[in-house]
Amino acid sequence: MKPHKSVYLPLLLAATLVAGVYLGLLLSANADRQQINFITPNTRTIGGKLNQILNYIEDQYVDTIEKEKLAEKAINSLLADLDPHSYYIPAEELSDLTEPLEGNFDGIGVEFLIENDTIVVVNTVVGGPSESVGIQAGDRITRINGKLVAGTGIQNQDVMKYLRGPSGSKVKVDVIRNGKIKQSFSITRGKIPINSVDASLLINDTTGYIKISRFAKYTYEEFMTAVKDLQKARPQLKKLVIDLRNNGGGYLNSAIQMAEEFLPKGKLIVYTQGKSQPTRKYSSSRNGTLTQLQLDILVNESSASASEVFAGAMQDQDRATIIGRRTFGKGLVQEQMELPDRSALRLTVARYYTPTGRSIQKPYGKGIDYESDFEARFNSGELFSRDSIKVADSLKYRTPGGKIVYGGGGIVPDYFVPLDSTEQSLLLSSLMYTGELNNQAFDYVDANRRKLGKYKTAVQFVKEFKVDDRLYQSAMGTVLSDYSGTIRLITPQETRAIKLRLKALIARNLFGTEGYYAVMIPSDPMIFRKR
Repeated sequence: MKPHKSVYLPLLLAATLVAGVYLGLLLSANADRQQINFITPNTRTIGGKLNQILNYIEDQYVDTIEKEKLAEKAINSLLADLDPHSYYIPAEELSDLTEPLEGNFDGIGVEFLIENDTIVVVNTVVGGPSESVGIQAGDRITRINGKLVAGTGIQNQDVMKYLRGPSGSKVKVDVIRNGKIKQSFSITRGKIPINSVDASLLINDTTGYIKISRFAKYTYEEFMTAVKDLQKARPQLKKLVIDLRNNGGGYLNSAIQMAEEFLPKGKLIVYTQGKSQPTRKYSSSRNGTLTQLQLDILVNESSASASEVFAGAMQDQDRATIIGRRTFGKGLVQEQMELPDRSALRLTVARYYTPTGRSIQKPYGKGIDYESDFEARFNSGELFSRDSIKVADSLKYRTPGGKIVYGGGGIVPDYFVPLDSTEQSLLLSSLMYTGELNNQAFDYVDANRRKLGKYKTAVQFVKEFKVDDRLYQSAMGTVLSDYSGTIRLITPQETRAIKLRLKALIARNLFGTEGYYAVMIPSDPMIFRKR
């Protein structure tokens, strides 16, 4: 692997933004779903002209073309001139886009990776079909329904195609365990949850932490369960930290339901306005159950859409302290129209506004490179200095409590926390971007499962496990040798950051996402910021 040039650093860092914001484009749950019909050919109308042109191309073009694909390109070109978030979804992609927000899918309930051309089970879903029949982390899947899948160049999408299927259907898998034991399992597929609450932990005796990765169909229920568990563990709980970093949004209803729990009845949460849409206000319908808890909300440049609705409401109602960096600025409302071929069109019909009247949407249009916003923030210094955030006095607003807040796109935090300098490391960014560090963590766990079995909880692991120099060199030796031109640039700070991330990834393999955050939280500058 050749060393990357520093000029690509912003692109590597932007990968997280792209992944997080991608889900935010699915907003919102309150979209009115309509069925529209094909346009009747009539050359006197624009629609008739388009249809006539497509027919002419299909009949007379020198080579064979697919009319449907050409029509889809025309639709995408049309929408591209409107705004960044109106888009067309082909029928074959619609279920893949909506599935993460629906809260479940049908399958066998395993997390896997492909290593050395072999499907390796990383974890099984607790209570899921695979765990129930005895599938274990570390198992190598060699055959699926009798078909050889090891050493065949299988890809992730192939694995999902073979293992997923309707609930109640069966799939047979052959595995090799501990390098020699061959076993066969018949697994009945079932509903597999896609959790949106990644972690729920106690920071100390009075403060809880909840990480939310997206606003999905059941996020509110997951969130309330997490809060109740924290309160049960610590009845003296006084404060809650909600982590919305890299949360690209999702269903508006879930964000509104969460906001209601922190507000008295009748408080405005968000409203929408559009040329053809009447103003629609969303206010708390009841007195919330969490109005006495202090609230911190963590955000960054990848927090978008429903995340911004929630954070903006809490900020404008003087209900929370917003900590981090300016959010993405995605405040356009999409309405979904379903087409007869099961494709769909999501068209922007309105804008979201916070209770004080701030538009969440950042500027777009002619002369604005919307897709390069992260790189622009990086180059302008906004990710490293609050003074570099451009705000206009004409977009100054005041909350009921007298706090000054600013519009212009995104939610500007109350407390700014710069991007951690170690996260700018080309080496660390490359290791995370390529998945190399995760692979090394899995290999270590896979080779040391018996020894690591003494750690019964994530808390015990955090306290007792150390990534010493020997483990670091063993796990990273191969990777670092590929960065021959970069080795001399590795600083002590980078080494500590890589060791921390390696420990967190090992914990994730052992205890799931809560294990990962249990390791990372004590070093998190947004949580333990200088007051």
